[in-house]
Amino acid sequence: MLSLNTIKPAKGSQKNRKRVGRGNASGHGTYSTRGLKGQKSRSGVSGLKRLGMKPMLLNIPKKRGFKSLKPKDQVINLFDLNKYFKDGSKVNVNILIKNGLVDNPELPVKVLGKGDLKLKNLQLVGLKVSQSVKEEVEKLGGKIV
Repeated sequence: MLSLNTIKPAKGSQKNRKRVGRGNASGHGTYSTRGLKGQKSRSGVSGLKRLGMKPMLLNIPKKRGFKSLKPKDQVINLFDLNKYFKDGSKVNVNILIKNGLVDNPELPVKVLGKGDLKLKNLQLVGLKVSQSVKEEVEKLGGKIV
């Protein structure tokens, strides 16, 4: 009958372990496969002490590059402002979220100068702007707060 206590490994699948230091008749007596003198032949020396730090460092896989902890800006362009706002509008993060131009209120928002601005007296509140956007907004009578 087959039960857990009668299961045996397949013949030849397991080797007997090497028994070192059990006399010369065993074939591994005298120096017990450690060679002659030196630190590595003595007892009480761990493998890690012999290896040291350098080989461990060399074995660890290294990730290349680095990931910045600064959050990336959410980008909107001037043509987006033309599409969603009117003359004299006040633009801030909450209004941009409401219009679906940005997703996350926590991340910073930057207005870039792609396209031409056609809105007069535009107020940009709490947004980062590029130099070209700043010039264009101020040229059309708007301001950046």
